[in-house]
Amino acid sequence: MGNSLQDQLLKVGLIDVNRAREARKAKGKKDRKNRNKKAPEPDANAERIRKAQAEKAKRDRELNEQRLAREERKARAAQIAQLIEQNRMSRDDGDLPHQFVDGKKIRKIFVQEAMRRDLLSGRVAVVKHRGRYEVVPADVAEKIRERDTASVMSTGHSASDDDVDESYADYKVPDDLMW
Repeated sequence: MGNSLQDQLLKVGLIDVNRAREARKAKGKKDRKNRNKKAPEPDANAERIRKAQAEKAKRDRELNEQRLAREERKARAAQIAQLIEQNRMSRDDGDLPHQFVDGKKIRKIFVQEAMRRDLLSGRVAVVKHRGRYEVVPADVAEKIRERDTASVMSTGHSASDDDVDESYADYKVPDDLMW
């Protein structure tokens, strides 16, 4: 059983030794050519798999960026809530109205006289927290503004407000004007 077909044909005498040798040489040359020729060709299936992996990696990166942005927003909101909770000032028994702008609407909170003076001078500010308005010191309001500009509603008068129109510089509006 160890004999090849070529050996068996030689024994029987159907082929001669020279022909067997030539056949072996031709087969060896053919094998060498095929071996050198078999450079890995790009397979269509492999190409699809590579594209799918690249798309999946891109989608995963985008989802990860969205998740990180969501976590960052949550962290900023928690920081703002903590700043407001720790530094808010009590407005109990406030009887004087203080009006300020929230978006396109004018809102009103009631405060005490001393707090109203501080609001108008800019030492304290009004911030929005969970649908309510709270009064916090100006430095805390600035920290909140760094994290979210929409949370700070009113910070009192600033120097830029006074220089808006120089033609009305002689006609100052008093801070304690009541409507």
